[in-house]
Amino acid sequence: MTYYGAKNLGASWRTVRTNTIQVAQEIPEEQYSFRAAEGTMSVRELLAHLAVSPHWAEQLHFVGRKDLVTMEDFGRYHAEANAVAATLTSKAAIIDALTSRGETFAAGLEAMSEGALAEVVAFGPPIPGPGKSRFEMLLGVKEHEMHHRGQLNLIERMLGIVPHLTRARQQRA
Repeated sequence: MTYYGAKNLGASWRTVRTNTIQVAQEIPEEQYSFRAAEGTMSVRELLAHLAVSPHWAEQLHFVGRKDLVTMEDFGRYHAEANAVAATLTSKAAIIDALTSRGETFAAGLEAMSEGALAEVVAFGPPIPGPGKSRFEMLLGVKEHEMHHRGQLNLIERMLGIVPHLTRARQQRA
């Protein structure tokens, strides 16, 4: 059996965040206001959102180590993250936040014990169900980043940029 633990989670998070930073670096700052469609986040908004998105998980799993989370908790964490995201207005500030906050999250992941990753966090109403393990919730942060990075890769194509992972694959072929 293969075990995927905290060290693996931290390393895979670093890979995902490194790829996001690469995208942030490749898109020219003058294109950071670009929106793929009306009603969608701009490049700047997407990248700032990603820079702060682990905040809720840090508060829930690293800082407070809560075993019950409510919609009020999620709302508070979201508001705190949005306040920071609003201050990230330049490409340099966004890349710095992606880098520093990403490393802080990776270190938190690596510090989790096997027992802590297995703990189940319950949800308060109106969220149904038995809850989720910390591992599943923390893996969700990585999945969230990869979802938005897929959007950013499409935006790169719209801007005439071939995404770096595509370029790397083409060079290997």
